[in-house]
Amino acid sequence: MSRTLALAEQLIARPSATPEDAGCLELIATHLAPLGFVCERLDSGPDTFRVSNLWAIKRSSHNNAKTLVFAGHTDVVPTGPIAQWRSDPFTPTHHDGKLFGRGSSDMKTSLAAMVVSIEEFLAAQLDPAFNIALLFTSDEEGPAVDGTVKVCEALKARGEKLDWCIVGEPTSVERTGDMIKNGRRGTMSGKLTIKGIQGHIAYPQLALNPIHAFAPALAELAQKVWDEGNEFFQPTSWQISNIHAGTGAGNVIPGECVVDFNFRFCTESTVEKLQSGLKDVLARHQLNYELTWVIGGLPFLTKPGDLLHAVENAIADETGIQTQLSTTGGTSDGRFMAQICPQVIELGPPNATIHKIDEHIALADIEPLKNIYRRVLERLHSQSSGAEHRA
Repeated sequence: MSRTLALAEQLIARPSATPEDAGCLELIATHLAPLGFVCERLDSGPDTFRVSNLWAIKRSSHNNAKTLVFAGHTDVVPTGPIAQWRSDPFTPTHHDGKLFGRGSSDMKTSLAAMVVSIEEFLAAQLDPAFNIALLFTSDEEGPAVDGTVKVCEALKARGEKLDWCIVGEPTSVERTGDMIKNGRRGTMSGKLTIKGIQGHIAYPQLALNPIHAFAPALAELAQKVWDEGNEFFQPTSWQISNIHAGTGAGNVIPGECVVDFNFRFCTESTVEKLQSGLKDVLARHQLNYELTWVIGGLPFLTKPGDLLHAVENAIADETGIQTQLSTTGGTSDGRFMAQICPQVIELGPPNATIHKIDEHIALADIEPLKNIYRRVLERLHSQSSGAEHRA
């Protein structure tokens, strides 16, 4: 059994459903401390939902050393009905050349691959030309308010400068390395309450139906082009998730209509532009309304540069694959890292079974992932050493 597989199985065996860490971070720290990492716990949140956070860093002796951060999460989503699993979700099990267990793809194998890749790299490079750090949390799958975002705020307050970040999210499709994320769309939700006048359905002249009042605005919003996207992002999307109205009676015109909606937006739009654009439509239709917003994350984009080139070349060297860049999918903690780190890439194993019953990863995908991470470290070391020499 490889060291990567062994560590991945030890992590999977810990039932760390959000926000529980179940000792995962302590286990990881036992691997990092002997390598010279300073391991710091930055746990956050109330006692009823305490989030475990680990910040670990090994600093280079080189002047003006840059910092590479590996980021990820130890928490997993609930298992669903255990009886439907072919084996216990927290007992790592091999079937048909695959490793089964909750978190095998999302994302405990990535964490194990990161740790072992660092061990191998440091065995050859005792004093790398850059700092190596890890930021792991137990609150990515949940509310994500006391995890990575809190550590990023603490690092920013300290003046900690980060340069490159690799997030271990499962980004691949068929084989490890065939797709990476060099950005993500932002997410912003809103709750819109259209005010009407409740009344008897037989006397509509004495009432004001908020559903009817909103309908023309809804038609315009559904057709509105918010932006055209760009070479990395599809156009911004506005979608309704819920509409609530009515008293439950069949003879009452409702007094209000509540609409839940969400923007998934690209770097061509801003929060201010989208909010004002929606309000302009509501004003044009002379609606009486209340509106609240929740910004879940801003979009980010990493354009071609030293990190992206190192990742692309590492994947090609290890697998022969020319990786595909993508910004699709939901949000990740990359959105928080991007607020304090200019270059953020997401790279992990195939994601076909994440969050599903019988989550698994092909055993053949594990060592290549670890090797890709190690090759990135080697390339960044070579680049940094060359830059230092030229300086």
